[in-house]
Amino acid sequence: MKIERIETFRGAVPLTKPFKTALRTVTTAEAVFVKISCDNGIVGWGEAPPTVVITGDSLLSIESAINHVIKPFLEKKSLLNYEFLFQGLKTILVGNPSAKAAVDMALYDCLAQYCKLPLYQFLGGHKQELETDFTVSVNGPEEMGDDAVSYIQQGFNVLKVKVGKDDINTDLERIREVRNRVGNEIKIRLDANQGWNAKDAIRAIRKMEDSGLMIELVEQPVKADDIEGLKQVTDHVDTLIMADESVFTPKQAFQVLKTRSADLINIKLMKAGGIYQAQIINQLAETCGVECMVGSMIETRLGISAAAHFAASKQNITRYDFDAPLMLAKEIVDGGIQYNGRLITMPSEPGLGIKGVILEGGVSIG
Repeated sequence: MKIERIETFRGAVPLTKPFKTALRTVTTAEAVFVKISCDNGIVGWGEAPPTVVITGDSLLSIESAINHVIKPFLEKKSLLNYEFLFQGLKTILVGNPSAKAAVDMALYDCLAQYCKLPLYQFLGGHKQELETDFTVSVNGPEEMGDDAVSYIQQGFNVLKVKVGKDDINTDLERIREVRNRVGNEIKIRLDANQGWNAKDAIRAIRKMEDSGLMIELVEQPVKADDIEGLKQVTDHVDTLIMADESVFTPKQAFQVLKTRSADLINIKLMKAGGIYQAQIINQLAETCGVECMVGSMIETRLGISAAAHFAASKQNITRYDFDAPLMLAKEIVDGGIQYNGRLITMPSEPGLGIKGVILEGGVSIG
């Protein structure tokens, strides 16, 4: 089974409500879609969103990396020699993790189809159903409370509340408002997106603990490269601390795990460079007794399907943040995972289960 052709396409779809974090505001989900065609008729799909403030990847850099570097390396190669291909994808260019991830998931899509298995079964097959949280964007306390109530009314049991913007006292107001509005039965996770320093984080989290706000975990409270600060927070609070932007690569995961700088790790395919590297991060974490979450950027059902297949395949992945497709104003992907409120069901078709994508102007590719 040889790779005959690699193509890229741009797509975009508006969000129903702006997605706001301490790092950015997103109103439109943009992506570069990848289509890999093999000589036996198998077609694999991938997606890479531009997230310049986190991964450094833009639409232009993704397209350039794929078309000018990755494509010449992969075309005409046998996909059955996939260890060589994934190792090469890791080393032929530095950085560009989202471009690599889009190609990586398309390759895995092809391989699982060749084996006539859904990708989650090809990778391990741990479970067929997942429960996603839903994200509350960072806004004023009252608006965040309204949003939280709306999501609970839609059936979500876990909220991921964005903080880390403005001052720490405003963040505490936001958290108290959300907790007061949704009651004590709803699980709340916080994501500061690097918005605090270590001392403020410790002070704020201790206040939350003393106030009985029952926060399940706090994600990336400090700057990505402040591993000492991350460890300081982890060591001085009872609440679980999760590393996100601090961990892109297996080497970074090893450093966080070796120093016990976090209680949990959030793996994203767009940070790791795809499923191949994400599996290594999860295996390292599992060896150290550290559970993982799998999350995403603002992606369509295509990219989220790949992340969900990976997450569903592994026992050590226990938390899931796959709400991005539910934020989109319309569906542009045919196939993939299926949503029933907060529950996600893995497809039974081989590979990712993707049949095609609708681009801007209504052009369909499949």
